[in-house]
Amino acid sequence: MKKPLVGALFAVLLLGAGTAPATAATSHDATAPSTVKAAASSSHTAVRSKVRTKAVGFAGTVALSNCSGSVVRTPGSQPDDPALVLSNGHCMESGFPGPGEVVIDQPSTRSFTLLDASGGDLGTVRASKIAYGTMTDTDISVYQLTSTYADIESDYGIEALELNTAHPVQGAAITVASGYWKRTYSCNVDGFVYRLKEGEWTWKDSVRYTSACQTIGGTSGSPVIDDATGKVVAVNNTGNEDGQECTDNNPCEVDENGQVTVREGINYAQETYGIVPCIGAGNKFDLDAAGCELPKP
Repeated sequence: MKKPLVGALFAVLLLGAGTAPATAATSHDATAPSTVKAAASSSHTAVRSKVRTKAVGFAGTVALSNCSGSVVRTPGSQPDDPALVLSNGHCMESGFPGPGEVVIDQPSTRSFTLLDASGGDLGTVRASKIAYGTMTDTDISVYQLTSTYADIESDYGIEALELNTAHPVQGAAITVASGYWKRTYSCNVDGFVYRLKEGEWTWKDSVRYTSACQTIGGTSGSPVIDDATGKVVAVNNTGNEDGQECTDNNPCEVDENGQVTVREGINYAQETYGIVPCIGAGNKFDLDAAGCELPKP
């Protein structure tokens, strides 16, 4: 969670959206701490891509009261399944879950503004519950909606974004699409962080952006979309604001040997491929399913 949303808004008013200062995605609360960042991992390395093969818009993204998000599906999701909205754990209206805390099937009536490809407001969709949420090992919240995918496509002509089933690749061209700001950020995957530590929270195998993605407060929960496939590979969540080490709003990278690296002004995301094995028939979370490694309550 980086610079508070109020601070980010002030900066945008002063400088204009195109020159807003670098800040990581903020939480639903103005005092939210930032989330963990990912250190480079040689096991997921590829040649850096310079060419963007697909323009990414806002279709399927949503705006929350203070964060961003997206309507998502797994490859196995069916048209009549209740649709899911992905955002950050630190964006939940119930407040930040503490270290080790996992939220499952918590009732919610939260509303989301659904956007079209150009960022126009299409209408409102509503949650029935927080299907899953945590800030342990990752920083995600997944809301179940009262609408099905078929309902949303019929009413608004919008298809859900698909969650990629594979680990993101170093060098891949990506776009962070913020429904809150109706703004996109284009850069590449710079690497992966073994452990990203911020205040009380620690995240595993996080995505580090190249410096071009200068995300600001309110972009928390934005889908990180692979430009080549159009699929969601991560969810935007934090950045190091002041160059401090491992403090709130200043996540640090910790490698396998415990060495700490601070990258001031660099922003991060949490991978999403690990969510897919945990979602079964009817879009219901099954944390005991084969391949599911999300934290359990």
